[in-house]
Amino acid sequence: MISRRRFLALSAAAVAAPPAGAKTWQGRALGANVTITLRGPDRLTANTLTGLQYILKRMETLFSLHDPTSALSRLNRTGRLATPPHDFSRLCRLCSEIHTLTDGLFDPTVQPLWQALDRGGDPAAARGLIGWAKVMRTADGISLAPGQQLTFNGIAQGYATDRVAAHLHAAGFGQTLVNIGEFAAVGGPWRLGIEDPTHGIKAITTLRDRAIATSSPGALALGRDTHILNPVTDAPPRWSTVSVETASAALADGLSTAFCHMTRADIRVALRALPGRPLARLVSHEGSVSTCLLYTSPSPRDP
Repeated sequence: MISRRRFLALSAAAVAAPPAGAKTWQGRALGANVTITLRGPDRLTANTLTGLQYILKRMETLFSLHDPTSALSRLNRTGRLATPPHDFSRLCRLCSEIHTLTDGLFDPTVQPLWQALDRGGDPAAARGLIGWAKVMRTADGISLAPGQQLTFNGIAQGYATDRVAAHLHAAGFGQTLVNIGEFAAVGGPWRLGIEDPTHGIKAITTLRDRAIATSSPGALALGRDTHILNPVTDAPPRWSTVSVETASAALADGLSTAFCHMTRADIRVALRALPGRPLARLVSHEGSVSTCLLYTSPSPRDP
């Protein structure tokens, strides 16, 4: 599902090295490689990792675009999903929050535009279908406007990462690192590298009880366009790579997607609306790196 958004090899976050005494499980889910690193007794670790596979499968049955029986595929096919599962409704609420926070630059209704560009068609008609406000959500279900389809490729990996991390924390693991394309750390410190597909490793960060997500428009092309689409205009991305740290991998995932098309000043405004100390690292197309922090004052030279 998410592999088309960016390849893991070009993902901007990679584990530098697991700490001594940690155990690592590797697999595949949501179209991406999965790595879960734990510290704990062997028996507890084995039993817990087995249970995690159920969570990952559950995420597939909800959010996969490639599984015709998934909740998302059924919604896209019929235009309506009655009594959506709790996780589906919860993710939709988060999409609404990020959509508002980013002035519409995060919008799951870009799926028809993605398809048009992928097939080399005329994107004009597809652009007319974009609009998260057209998606009706009530207590009875979710309905799309005629012709609309959704994609959660800019947030579902982060949501799955949060669900797995929460399960591990509840199971008693105080030192875990979950990687499902995005990273969530319980405990720490965990050292991660921030990588750009063109310019290589650009920064090292230390993660403790936080999450990080990264978007790199250049990791995959759709003809002359990038795979991280601007739902508002046809302007190209402002940044080569954006990496966001927040308390939630899903939130960081959605923000990193939208921030690719936002000015530094607008990114700071969005960060100020969040709790804690969120930050965004921005890699320019020339390879320079700047960091936006919650308490940082805007620069008069912001692009």
